Amino acid sequence: MNWEMFLPQLWASTLETFYMVGFSTLLTLLLGLPLGLLLVLTGRGNLMPQPIVNSVLGWIVNIGRSLPFIILLVAITPLTRLIAGTTIGATAAIVPLTLAAVPFFARVAETALQEVDRGLVEATQSMGCSTWQIVSKVYIPESLPALVRGITITIISLIGFSAMAGAVGSGGLGDLAIRYGYQRFETDIMVVTVVLLIVLVQLVQFIGNFTARRLSHR
Repeated sequence: MNWEMFLPQLWASTLETFYMVGFSTLLTLLLGLPLGLLLVLTGRGNLMPQPIVNSVLGWIVNIGRSLPFIILLVAITPLTRLIAGTTIGATAAIVPLTLAAVPFFARVAETALQEVDRGLVEATQSMGCSTWQIVSKVYIPESLPALVRGITITIISLIGFSAMAGAVGSGGLGDLAIRYGYQRFETDIMVVTVVLLIVLVQLVQFIGNFTARRLSHR
């Protein structure tokens, strides 16, 4: 293997992975956290009880979570082309990555928010605080360590999904491993990309655990 030619490709693929995972994580937070809040707030006995709305949202989230990523990747090809203008490359991969991660993180956020002390919520409500004030002053701050852990799990899942998306030419480390390591039988490249993915996952897990511990001790 010509390492002088391979290293620039490895660096470019790593940046593509950061790009895909980074933007997908941002969009997942922007969409998944409000969805998780709605699942909590519209539940029975909560601040905005709407059983029908809650059931519909839960049904939609469960469908999104039940689809294997590789099937979702192919099934939403028309939507990906409509949004990104193409079905290949790192930008196109952000669409299925986000759609796969949003329902997952919504459930994680729902679980984290439900762990907030109900008595604290009721006490704040009795003081005349609005729903938004309770969400911003109680739900989010009190569940922040658990939310950080959920974000960590989501990012790690997105790293794995981004590698899987390499099977359809999305770019990134997964695409590099498939094109060179698998299709050209260059085992060295396969080993290097796998090791790099493991390092990325370990780094994300370390940062997530450290941040969650700091927030829980504040």
